[in-house]
Order: sequence, then C-alpha cells, then structure tokens
Amino acid sequence: MKKIDLHTHSTASDGTFTPTELVEYAAKKQLAAIALTDHDTLDGVKEAQGAGEKFGVYVISGAEFSTVYEKISLHIVGLFLPENSAEIKSRLAYMKNARLTRNVKMLQNLKNEGVDITLEELKKNFPDSVISRAHIAQLMQIKGYVGSKNEAFDRYIGNRCKAYVEKESLTPEETIALIKKAGGVSVWAHPVLCKLSDKNLEMMVKRLKGYGLDAIEAYYPTYTPSESKYIKTLAQKYALCLSGGSDFHGSIKPGLDLGTGYGKLEVPYNLLEELEKLRG
Repeated sequence: MKKIDLHTHSTASDGTFTPTELVEYAAKKQLAAIALTDHDTLDGVKEAQGAGEKFGVYVISGAEFSTVYEKISLHIVGLFLPENSAEIKSRLAYMKNARLTRNVKMLQNLKNEGVDITLEELKKNFPDSVISRAHIAQLMQIKGYVGSKNEAFDRYIGNRCKAYVEKESLTPEETIALIKKAGGVSVWAHPVLCKLSDKNLEMMVKRLKGYGLDAIEAYYPTYTPSESKYIKTLAQKYALCLSGGSDFHGSIKPGLDLGTGYGKLEVPYNLLEELEKLRG
C-alpha cells in the first residue's frame, strides 16, 4: 500500500530539514507523497516540489495557519495552495509580520527575566526560517540558559509563562474562506490536541463544517486508537474527508519520524485521492 504524509515542516518555518532534505528523506522512507505545510508560509514549496521531481515524490503545496475561536487555538492546514494567489501572499505576509512583532516582545520579556537573546542572533542561527518559539527555545539551550527546549517552554515561553506573548491570529472562518477562495482544501489539524470534551469537539466540527471546512486529521502520531476512531466517526457524520500526517519537524521533536510518527502511523494514499477531488 502506498503511504503519504500530509503534515510536515521544513526550515522555511520551524523544522530542521531543508525542503530538499525533507523530500529526499521522504523518498528514503518510500513515501509516495507529502504535503509541505510550514507555519504561515509557502516559501519552501518551490524548492520542495523541485526536489520532488528529482526524487520521485509528489509534493503538495500547503501551509498551516494558526487561528483562534473564543480563546481556543485551532490549526487549519491549507492544501493545494497556489503560490501565485495575491490574497494568500498578502495574508501570509501579514501573519509573518505579526509573528515578528510577537517575537520582539517575547525577547524583551526574556531580557527582563535575565535571558539575553537578540533577533539578530536568531536570524544568524536559523537563516531563511520563520522564527518561532521553537527557535527561541533552541537558542536558549545553545546559550546555556536552559538544559532543554522543554525547560524553555515550561519556565519562560510556554502559555501563561512570564515571557509569553499571545499570538495574533485569524479566525477559523476567515482562514477557511481564504483557502477556499484560492482553490485549496482546508483541514482541521490535530483536533484532539485542543483537549475539548467529546461534546464540544463535535460542536466545533459542526461549526467549522458550516464555515466550509473540507477535511479533518484522523491520522496523527499522538492519537490513541479510540481518538482516531472518534474523529473518523465525526468525519462521516458531517461529510468531511479524512487527512493525516506526522507533523514532522526533524530534531525539534525527538523520536517523531516522517511518515510513521512514533512508529505506528500509516496514512493511506486513497485519502489524498479523495482530497484532490475537492480542489477548486
């Protein structure tokens, strides 16, 4: 059975593999297709698709958008996004600028806590990347302020910590409409991570379906079999397609591998065939 991975990240956002390295690794893992879904950017797609032609891997253009609904953080993945869409480019540029403003504020908060890290250092250590909290945590470890990236989040930059700054985000409704207008396919990424009750999770699925959501991730490395089964049940009830992927970031997420997650993930190729039918 051909296997795929529709949720991956590269150095264009907060992954540790370049787009080319990611695709070459996908070929070694014998994946038939991957979607490059970096955070708030399509910058790595052209390179990845060029590598896909070289290594025989079908590369889908995508991006992962951070959205918020009534203080609940929801990630919406857009698949089959055209790089030449003026609206997509404009929105991604806006989000990139908002992320920069947030990073500057967090760095100042860290300085107030005795952690001296500059934006220039981040850019030097992580060139051509969309700087995120993961990069800040990594540099904090490199400079010896913390013993691990997890410690950086737990003590300084995790939600509700002293240096944390809320991210400016789109609403799910705006994001789904943006993806649909560009001819893409919208997917609610890792819904189980929102930690909603079964009742509230179903209410959210119903709400997002009303906004035009196309699919939901039923395959994800941290799901239990019962969680995956429940997502599939909701997808069937609300006529949503299924998607899935490893959320691979490279060394930032130790033990999490491309295509197989923590060892048992298998995303079947037929999901991609169903998703392709939804393209605008």
